Amino acid sequence: MLRFHVITLFPEAIRSYFESSIIGRAQKAGKIKVSFYNPKEYTRDRRDRVDRRPYGGGPGMVLEPNAVLRAVSAAVGKKKAEIIFFSTAGKVFDEARAQKLSKKKDIILVCGHYEGVDERVVTILKAKKISVGPYVVTGGELPSAIVVDAVSRFVKGVLGKEESLEGSRVSSPEVYTRPEVFVWKNKSYKVPKILLSGHHAKINEWKTAKRMK
Repeated sequence: MLRFHVITLFPEAIRSYFESSIIGRAQKAGKIKVSFYNPKEYTRDRRDRVDRRPYGGGPGMVLEPNAVLRAVSAAVGKKKAEIIFFSTAGKVFDEARAQKLSKKKDIILVCGHYEGVDERVVTILKAKKISVGPYVVTGGELPSAIVVDAVSRFVKGVLGKEESLEGSRVSSPEVYTRPEVFVWKNKSYKVPKILLSGHHAKINEWKTAKRMK
């Protein structure tokens, strides 16, 4: 079983996604497991405070190292785990990385928030920085959901059919279903004739051409 350990201040923001659809069924089937660890539950601050003002100034707060590190320790103890830290300065996450991560047993996803996490957390954990795109979001929860979803697809048994993986089939960014002719506001929209031909070789050529655009 592949276990994901999500370190986040807001588990409720993504918990429902992991309990739904393919990822939810994969957890029920024991193929993967997603667990949450809130740094607020591991802080030594009497008021459960985990954010502090940054040295050097700045507009926001920074998550302190102690609470985050204690949450990570609670997640896997002494077990060896792949630790991921989300950062726009990290390597761009792709299919090859997702497939490689699917071979791991434990993956820790550290979700930053506000102005981020104290950089010493990355240093101490020897975490690998990953970026999910050339943009900034308000926290690491959405990036963690992307990584869990993309990696889980490569775990055997998660998808209904192994050929559902794009690398195992000829796919197209354009897909159609019934009816053959769809009418919307008095205008007709037809399924491309090639998809109705039954000529698999030519259909694959069409799909490949669409992917190359």
